[in-house]
Amino acid sequence: MRKGLRERMRRVKLMIFDVDGVLTDGTLYFGESGAELKAFNARDGQGIKMLKESGVEVAILSARRSSAVDARAAELGVTLVEQGVSDKGEAFENLIGRLRASADAAGYMGDDLVDLPVLARCGFAASVPEAPQAVRKRVHHVTRAGGGRGAVREVCELIMHAQDTLNKAISRQLA
Repeated sequence: MRKGLRERMRRVKLMIFDVDGVLTDGTLYFGESGAELKAFNARDGQGIKMLKESGVEVAILSARRSSAVDARAAELGVTLVEQGVSDKGEAFENLIGRLRASADAAGYMGDDLVDLPVLARCGFAASVPEAPQAVRKRVHHVTRAGGGRGAVREVCELIMHAQDTLNKAISRQLA
């Protein structure tokens, strides 16, 4: 791991995740009644739980609004959920202000142009391989795994590795 990247991840006290294209593969499913369905990756969810247990606060920030996101966040114990956000940069500033956190100690994982204001402002910026080139070239890390296919778990483990908490999380599973 590059030293500069490791240092950025060591400072992360708040990790924020986009939903569509990051926590999911970006596909939108609509039932006959118009209900929106989303597919979440179980390993990504376990990564979020482990990251939270390691002491990093986790938030979700999405331009769309979905009850499926509320349900998944509740299942994972994520209480910082901002949905229906038209200006992610402003929402990011409000979130770190509310938590009295610095932008430098915040990480964000997004996958599209609407995420650029946050990706440019946070201390650690990550994306997925499917993101447009304009996004991938502006982040500190692009995952190997795709959105909704383990990318979130990958980032959670990288942060925990940088903060020397990953082995403790693994040990808890063996106890």
